[in-house]
Amino acid sequence: MAIKIRLGKLEIGCPFHPFIEDQLTRNSFGLLDIRPQHVSLLTQLPLHHKDPFDRLLIVQSLAENVAIVGCDTAFDAYGITRHW
Repeated sequence: MAIKIRLGKLEIGCPFHPFIEDQLTRNSFGLLDIRPQHVSLLTQLPLHHKDPFDRLLIVQSLAENVAIVGCDTAFDAYGITRHW
């Protein structure tokens, strides 16, 4: 989100940090650390999607068995659960 805001592709109408803190609390969201296991999985991940940040999200989804929220249909090639 921060990158999209910086690029002018997303507007949230308020300062970023308080917005994120509020949304984490309001929606009972937790943050997922980047772990060595996640990075290791990148060495085996097929190249269906070439964006490095998205690839990291994909391996986190696979390793932690959690869904991804996003509209990028390229994620679907990895057999993960995607909502949007």
